Amino acid sequence: MRSLTKNLLAFFLVIVLIMVVFSLFSSSLKKPQVVGIDVLVDKLTTKEVQKIEVQGDKVTFTAKSGDVFQAQKEPTDSLSTLLKNYGVDPELYKHVPLTIKDTSGAAFWLGSILPFAIPFLLFAGFLWFMMRQAQGANSRAMSFGQSQAREIRAEERKKRITFRDVAGVREAKQELLEVVEFLKEPKKFLALGAQIPKGVLLIGPPGTGKTLLARAVAGEANVPFFHISGSEFVEMFVGVGAARVRDLFKRAKRSAPCIVFMDEIDAVGRQRGAGLGGSHDEREQTLNQILVEMDGFDTNTNVIVIAATNRPDVLDPALLRPGRFDRRVILDVPDIADREAILKVHSVNKPLAADVNLRTLAQRTPGFTGADLANLFNEAAILAARNNQKKVTMAECLESIEKVLLGPERKSHVLSKREKEITAYHEAGHALVAHELPNTDPVRKVSIVSRGRAGGYTLKLPSEDKHLHTRAEFLDDIAMMLAGRAAEKEVFKDVTTGAQNDLKEATQLARQIVTEYGMSEKLGPRTFGQREEMVFLGREIHERRDYSEKVAQMIDQEVSDIIHKGYATAREIIVKMRPMLEKIVKQLLEKETLEQAQFEALFKATSA
Repeated sequence: MRSLTKNLLAFFLVIVLIMVVFSLFSSSLKKPQVVGIDVLVDKLTTKEVQKIEVQGDKVTFTAKSGDVFQAQKEPTDSLSTLLKNYGVDPELYKHVPLTIKDTSGAAFWLGSILPFAIPFLLFAGFLWFMMRQAQGANSRAMSFGQSQAREIRAEERKKRITFRDVAGVREAKQELLEVVEFLKEPKKFLALGAQIPKGVLLIGPPGTGKTLLARAVAGEANVPFFHISGSEFVEMFVGVGAARVRDLFKRAKRSAPCIVFMDEIDAVGRQRGAGLGGSHDEREQTLNQILVEMDGFDTNTNVIVIAATNRPDVLDPALLRPGRFDRRVILDVPDIADREAILKVHSVNKPLAADVNLRTLAQRTPGFTGADLANLFNEAAILAARNNQKKVTMAECLESIEKVLLGPERKSHVLSKREKEITAYHEAGHALVAHELPNTDPVRKVSIVSRGRAGGYTLKLPSEDKHLHTRAEFLDDIAMMLAGRAAEKEVFKDVTTGAQNDLKEATQLARQIVTEYGMSEKLGPRTFGQREEMVFLGREIHERRDYSEKVAQMIDQEVSDIIHKGYATAREIIVKMRPMLEKIVKQLLEKETLEQAQFEALFKATSA
């Protein structure tokens, strides 16, 4: 589109230029007034002639008034002879400048041919322009099936990424070291008859560093790196995806040894037979071509395919069989040690104050991915710059954690005095019950300042990473979720819509306890229902029942019992510790925010 606009503009400028030149030339060819010789004789007699030009049989003379006249004479007679025949005294034109010019064909051509030639030239230029556009369209059509992969050659990298730039994921890097060694020294493996995996599948949640790790493999091996997304293969025209796959692997074989990285391969690698087109679906044809190309690799090709996805459950089984993506590298959410290492990497170019403790930040960020941690430091740097500070302090880092989790503070969202009091009791109820129950995480912060879509929040985070959860922990969490509603009911004898999200999460967790985790005492250790993903006209999660209506009633009753017991536990603690609830509320109304140390100090003062 941009090229077409440039060509149209150039063509328009050429036309304007030709018109300007022609107009200037036309003005210079302005024809004089044609008169007879008698007019020249009269003007000479009255001494009104300023100058005379003779060219062939044409006599052009200019009067002193500025008017230009042209007369025709016989070609064989000179001007002096003609004037003598008319009886003009030579003394009358003796001092008039006389110019004799040779006859030239340029004026004839320019004056006669140019008016007809310019339309022809404009038409020829327009025809050439249209043919050029058609030729460009044909060339684009011919290149439509070419791969759009971006090639990054080893010598073109401004800053090579290596495993030193990827913190954490120790097991994943160990698995990929073999790929690096094969790219560097393939003969060592081939001499023993070993074949390195042709495809490596990186599996992990979004933001865990799959793309970064693939670039690190290319950087360690110092080989060309082809990067393409799975969605770039598929177009509306049949056969384009397969053609682009062929072109990609052809380019990769010419640049071997190299790495081909396919990001989000689930865009084309989904299980076949689930689309509208059956076996003729364009996406499936693209997948078939990928399978064929990976099988066609020779042992000495030195081309390794690395793919990344966060949905391995939807991939086609043929894509995962040995000989294709037979090596799978799992990238989990980083633990506390990995988070500390990742924070250390992202803090290299940021001036940190002396009070910034990376270990404390790692403890406060369970569940954060590498992308979340990078965003954390970026938000902290932005906050420090906004406050005109030279260094990033711990306060900005803690503030950015809450901003990443819940969103920015909504200071303009001003609550009325009544709503502020209700919010204070609601959050104080959460914090009090969380502190008293033995199986809940420590309360890190309590605030009634609106953040994101929440009117207030109680931030509780574990002291260490947890991979297993007990039934007692789930039940205490449900009681803590319902504590805000219980506090509202106990104090104001009424409830508000502030507990909407709490009720939703508590109900969901109670149902998971019964149907997914097999932790129900009445229904026993089994699961209920099978969740299936239906890929038809979009994504739909369908649950297939494998139990009767009687069991469904028992499930509903068990879920209700768990929620009611949790609510009763929360209400019991609030009634028993009503004075402490009032202290927390008083502090929240005064300060709006209580950090962990301030919150714990209230209980220590009471016990003392």
